[in-house]
Amino acid sequence: MADLLRIAAAQLNSQDDVPSNLAVVERLAAEAHAQGAQLLVLPENFAFMGGSDEQRRAVAEALDGDGPILASLRRLARAHRLTLVGGGFPERTHDPDRPHNTAVVVDPLGQVQAFYRKIHLFDVEVGDGQTYRESAAVTPGSEAVVVEVEGVPVGLSICYDLRFPELYRRLVEKGAEVLLVPAAFTLMTGKDHWHTLLRARAIEDQCYVVAAAQWGSHPKGRMTFGKSLVVDPWGDVIAQASEGVGLVTATVDRGRLRRVRASLPCLQHRRL
Repeated sequence: MADLLRIAAAQLNSQDDVPSNLAVVERLAAEAHAQGAQLLVLPENFAFMGGSDEQRRAVAEALDGDGPILASLRRLARAHRLTLVGGGFPERTHDPDRPHNTAVVVDPLGQVQAFYRKIHLFDVEVGDGQTYRESAAVTPGSEAVVVEVEGVPVGLSICYDLRFPELYRRLVEKGAEVLLVPAAFTLMTGKDHWHTLLRARAIEDQCYVVAAAQWGSHPKGRMTFGKSLVVDPWGDVIAQASEGVGLVTATVDRGRLRRVRASLPCLQHRRL
């Protein structure tokens, strides 16, 4: 297995226009390839964000179909010879009113390698003037998913999952060394909790954490925090995006991960 994995996390300002959003993804995928990335992570709602529930249902796609969102990911993964993680898009379910919020992993051959359906749904009032009831429009998933990318075991999650450490411990038990957190964190919660939670997951699970975020203003008055970043297994932020749309890149070093786990073997010391 390779010891180094070059990764890129995209920071987007997605709107309720799928073609326009996918055009931005196309540009960033080319940039990621030019920077030597082997893995590109897109944030939650990368293809559609901020519209009505009716609009969201209308753009939902099947994983075995040929809709424009998945077709675009497949084409870009092949064109740029990288693994592309669509960090959360509407996947059709048996309930037409409640699609899954699904992260899909597309390999460099353009094949769907794995998918994860968001487990924890965002039903909160955070004091930003908005009420969030994700469960009213989304069917939750139930399975923790780890997939190998260039020989490196990668655990999948989406946004609100970040507040539930038991999911990440399950991913580590399944072998994960890198944890992906594509997100659309609200501005209100992001400014106080984003860095703290991401660093905590990295420290307690002794993993790299890669967080690709939405940033800025979106339809219906939604504001997101941004600050896409990469945290190493010691809890150090080794790369972070500034304001705006763009990429953050870093290299996962499995040798460093092994040294951290060997010097402080807390994963072996668990009693409960």
